[in-house]
Amino acid sequence: MFEVFEGINLTYSSIGSEALYQRLRSFNFGKDQRLEKLIAFYQENPQTREKIQYQFARLGKKDGNFTKQYLADGQSKQIGHVGFYTFLGLLPIIGLILLLFGQVLGIYLAIGSLIFNTLYYQVKKQTLETEINSMGYLVSTISTANQVAKIATPVQDELRQNVKPLKDIPKFGFSFRVKSGSEAEILFDYVNMMFMLPFISYHFVISRLEKKTKEAMKVWELLGEMEVAAAVLNYRTYMPITCQPEFTDNGVEAEDLYHPLLKEAVVNPVDWHQNILVTGSNASGKSTYVKSIAINCILAQTIQTALAEKFTLQHGHVLTSMAIEDDLFAGDSYFVSEIKSIKRLLAQVEKGERCYCFVDEILKGTNTIERIASSAAAVRWLADYPSLAFVATHDIELTEILKNECENVHFEEQVTAEKGISFDFKLKQGPAKTRNAIALLKVLNYPEKLVADAKEAATFFDQHRKWEIFD
Repeated sequence: MFEVFEGINLTYSSIGSEALYQRLRSFNFGKDQRLEKLIAFYQENPQTREKIQYQFARLGKKDGNFTKQYLADGQSKQIGHVGFYTFLGLLPIIGLILLLFGQVLGIYLAIGSLIFNTLYYQVKKQTLETEINSMGYLVSTISTANQVAKIATPVQDELRQNVKPLKDIPKFGFSFRVKSGSEAEILFDYVNMMFMLPFISYHFVISRLEKKTKEAMKVWELLGEMEVAAAVLNYRTYMPITCQPEFTDNGVEAEDLYHPLLKEAVVNPVDWHQNILVTGSNASGKSTYVKSIAINCILAQTIQTALAEKFTLQHGHVLTSMAIEDDLFAGDSYFVSEIKSIKRLLAQVEKGERCYCFVDEILKGTNTIERIASSAAAVRWLADYPSLAFVATHDIELTEILKNECENVHFEEQVTAEKGISFDFKLKQGPAKTRNAIALLKVLNYPEKLVADAKEAATFFDQHRKWEIFD
């Protein structure tokens, strides 16, 4: 999902990136009318969109800033006594004044205080880097909001209303303005150090901000929504097939659905109204198909975009148990990690809310008999709740045990003398009838006798339902 996020995240500021990330992590079980309104506005007014994106590009991205968390705390974050910083900042000026009145002591006071202030500033800044960076980005954000509020958009009135109490903050936070790297800016940095201006400005800004935290948070959210809308529009434009999902009260259906991270993705349908088992050969497309449905269920309910010709679903939580790993530090074996993951899924389902459960290779970390028995029991248990499960498995036995509980679909390979094993990655109805693990051993040039022995043992089991003892 982080790679999916990066594919969508064509934003220009940290505000947009954070807003998009938060949106992908937080479901809103209801259509976001404002997002679609902004997207439609951008489509109809491309030049206005460019003006807005230019302002966000000027703001830029600043890694490691905690500005939103900083605002959400709603408390004044003092970084010392403003009187002390003001005193240090005035010392060089006092020294110059004394010098003008003929006091030789003034030159020593001015030079000494400038050196002390510069060194003290550098040391103090190291311990206050997070606060200074957050404040700097916040001041720049308010400057950006002042400019964006001048542009006619569907959220202009609301943005103006909330930025109005904050519009003078950039004047007090002038020492935090975005640096261009020019010689003048380098000189300005030295002036900041010598007169302690960032620390003094910080206190002026924080004293005005702490009573307007609610407005500042709203400005941040509105700017984030504006950038997210532009990013989503861009994503819908350059992806080969997209649609806006329709929300119903029954299951998931799709036409020509595909995985967003594949360059040459094969499209497949979805008709998911009861628990489904998907079986098939190794590398035939089971896991990719399951993941593509899960991703689209997330995108549909977060950015109101699906990668399909048509996509309908009922709102619900998306829960997955995939790519499980053992945990050396927690002392969990692969199987323990696996059953913990499944338990997390079952606990959410048990609350009675609509859930879409995706499990790849269910309980493969234990012996065959207990794996099949436990997997069948888990899938059957899920049928008693208003949720749906999509389970990928190699255990053909599950398709027989659960044939009255689940729908079966599969993927399969094509074996020819010319091409060997190939796949069309097209979904087919019913349980899988073929296996290809041993054939893949042959393709990868395993020893011929090993392959022949494996094939003979598998054939014996299919015929007698027990294993032949090797001679």
